[in-house]
Amino acid sequence: MLRPALGSRALGLVSILALLIALVPNRASAGPVVPDFDPANFVPGAPIDNPYSPLIVGTTFRFGGEVTDPEDGEKTFETEFDTVTNQTKLIAGVLAVVVRARTFDDGVLIEDTLDFHAQDMSGNVWYLGEDTKAFEYDDNGKLINTDTSGSFLAGVNGAKAGFIMPANPTIGFNYYQEFAAADGALDQATILSLNETFTVPVGSFTNVLRTEETSELEPGVLENKLYAKGVGQIATFEDIQADGKPLNTLVLESVGTSAIPLPPAAWTGALTIAMLAGAKLSGRVRRRRCAQ
Repeated sequence: MLRPALGSRALGLVSILALLIALVPNRASAGPVVPDFDPANFVPGAPIDNPYSPLIVGTTFRFGGEVTDPEDGEKTFETEFDTVTNQTKLIAGVLAVVVRARTFDDGVLIEDTLDFHAQDMSGNVWYLGEDTKAFEYDDNGKLINTDTSGSFLAGVNGAKAGFIMPANPTIGFNYYQEFAAADGALDQATILSLNETFTVPVGSFTNVLRTEETSELEPGVLENKLYAKGVGQIATFEDIQADGKPLNTLVLESVGTSAIPLPPAAWTGALTIAMLAGAKLSGRVRRRRCAQ
């Protein structure tokens, strides 16, 4: 989900309760919509084939780009592998597809997340939660801490599901992707455009959809994402500055398929040399990322 500046997770109990009260959906307001969720609108095992967010079992999306830490200016190369697994999970009465997202900085694993998606009969793609773990290392590359902040499941602890991609996106539509204040997850998105043109390593695309993503829990943190029909997400612009330019950009480098998802060790195998070499992350911990 949304990736704030490092170390900005903590919220006091009073703030959490205030957010829960303040963010009760108000249809009369112009604020973000909490989509109406009803398990009866889902068919178990239905494919996720929304044009802007197709998730076919066995598909792996690889994203990459050089990133700069907004706090200390340290540069690393970040790679993310998002694999649509053949696993499912029953959440709030809906059978969700499990997407595994693993992120590496200079070859070192910094986040391992299971994202839970489902598509309703109208074609909306929903986000029903995530099971996330971030990893922190010392200057010698030794793991010193893990962090599960932001993990949530719809229907648990007051959490509600949100949209990853609406069936009929329209410019200006503002919606929650996740609504779980007690678990530190309140990302929302607004559709900014439907006719962008953009080129990434896998190809050039027109009629690209652009979203803007923010969170009440991380004021000032702003991201844009681009989605191409028939492919899904093709780019993320992170840490957008006052001049409108992103500090960091991750682009879709490749899309691969397999009969079954690769086992966890498959991704780390190619990166073993870098890890054994003791790649240093200077105590950094994975920042939160936007939902897929």
